[in-house]
Amino acid sequence: QVQLVESGGGLVQAGGSLRLSCAASGVVISFNTMDWYRQVPGKQHESVALITPGGMTNYADSVKGRFTISRDNAKNTVYLQMNSLKPEDTAVYYCHLKSGRDYWGQGTHVTVSS
Repeated sequence: QVQLVESGGGLVQAGGSLRLSCAASGVVISFNTMDWYRQVPGKQHESVALITPGGMTNYADSVKGRFTISRDNAKNTVYLQMNSLKPEDTAVYYCHLKSGRDYWGQGTHVTVSS
């Protein structure tokens, strides 16, 4: 059974940093493309960053140069380092992978105050 558990969200002032973690079980993350999405109430979820099995990364234009996705294969965990946070980064952040079907974590709240 695949489970994704996010952590690391919280309240931070604009310009600050947070690191989100996504601990996976029931799946080997290095064999899968792992994504981070975010969602603001009333809006469609937005793909923020992804990392492929080969280690290639891709980012939404809105976070390029500020966010970094990485993974620790030994811990089977994906990270999202978020720097220079802006109020518009406020959202619920979800870890996601597609392996036959879509799997989502429960989400972690990020609030950036101005």
